[in-house]
Amino acid sequence: MSRGVLELTILGSGTSTGVPVIGCRCPVCSSASPRDHRTRASALVSWQGKNLLLDTATDFRQQALREGIDRIDAVLFTHAHADHVHGIDDLRVFSTPESPAIPIYGSRETMQVLHRVFAYIFAGDPEPGFIPRLEPVTAEEPFELFGLPVQPVPLLHGGFPSQGYRMGPLAYLTDCSAIPDESWPLLEGIEVLVIDGLRFRPHKAHFNIPQAVEAAERAGAKRTLLTHLSHEVDHHHHSPLLPPGIELAYDGQRLTLPLRGV
Repeated sequence: MSRGVLELTILGSGTSTGVPVIGCRCPVCSSASPRDHRTRASALVSWQGKNLLLDTATDFRQQALREGIDRIDAVLFTHAHADHVHGIDDLRVFSTPESPAIPIYGSRETMQVLHRVFAYIFAGDPEPGFIPRLEPVTAEEPFELFGLPVQPVPLLHGGFPSQGYRMGPLAYLTDCSAIPDESWPLLEGIEVLVIDGLRFRPHKAHFNIPQAVEAAERAGAKRTLLTHLSHEVDHHHHSPLLPPGIELAYDGQRLTLPLRGV
């Protein structure tokens, strides 16, 4: 990849259950369309030969095999809910005893939960190869990854804090029901927005699709992908109902974004 270009891959576009939902026979769960088959929400940003993973979703192993991912250089965690972190153990194939530890970034609260829930990873197991080798970094202020500026974006996920990330013209805001006033300036000038749009009905912890559309219009993004989609969203039926510039994300979707001044 040439300098000044980001590549975004939507690894997973689904909500916490994934789609199809186990035991469900609704039209979306029974759909033959691959765009209605959604693994848990996650994304990959590739830059200068480096792969930056956004969340270790429950389905990360399946996603990595599907997309042919052969390296992970850093992980950005949005929050510590199960569907966004339970693939963390699969990082061990990318962190051999001979390779450097993988830096993982997230809010202070997220790091505290990861240390507690996955204590076996962070307790210093003497058996190399049986656990992923990770280097936790608390990241609530702007930082750089391999020369790429990264801006954490505070969000609200119901009564729970979560954290999106801006990288140049791209912002990834999953699992949010509100964007605090202080976060809007961090989104000025974005070109591509990936944002939580669970379903059309209201939800206390997620933007529904009308709310996500309103947020995208306020942010001024040229192109918006709605992610974390439930089985109430039919890709073929609902896509034409969205405003211009706003679309439903799907697993395996790829975008290339030029960077200016990086």
